[in-house]
Amino acid sequence: MTAAQADLASARTAFREMPGDLRLDTPEVTDGAALWRIARDSKTLDLNSSYSYLLWCRDFAGTSVIARDAHGEAVGFITGYIRPDRPHTLLVWQVAVDASQRGRGLAAAMLDGLAQRVGKEYGLRSLETTISPDNIPSQRLFTSFAQRHGADLAREVLFSAEQFPDGGHEPEVLYRIGPLPY
Repeated sequence: MTAAQADLASARTAFREMPGDLRLDTPEVTDGAALWRIARDSKTLDLNSSYSYLLWCRDFAGTSVIARDAHGEAVGFITGYIRPDRPHTLLVWQVAVDASQRGRGLAAAMLDGLAQRVGKEYGLRSLETTISPDNIPSQRLFTSFAQRHGADLAREVLFSAEQFPDGGHEPEVLYRIGPLPY
């Protein structure tokens, strides 16, 4: 087993079981199609190519999380990565929960579990994400995360609407949360 494989195996065991019939896990390449479908069906996320979800599950599995139901099927995910220029900052790329699982606190549980695991592995000090102004559920998710962890929350526009070449995109507001207690 290579060092990278050992790290990934360790990451897979770092998640605790979820209450009820759900559990958190580290995504595998075979989960890429399910992540793509959940993102597509959310009707709120910017849908990336199916190829990008496969790559994400291969290259950024250690900084991402997937929620599985009792049958092992994907019902939610968070993709993230460590910022190259800020090695103690996790950038959360996408958060998605299958419609059948919404309202159960799954997004918050995934975010807490991911931050805890990445915190131990990378010495996480801060978390960043971008949220469009109309995405109230995500605003609540990350605001409550900051409150639960006793961290400051700062917001600023990262990308204005005019910067998006395809038009019709709202600005993306950067949420910076920290310091975190990991």
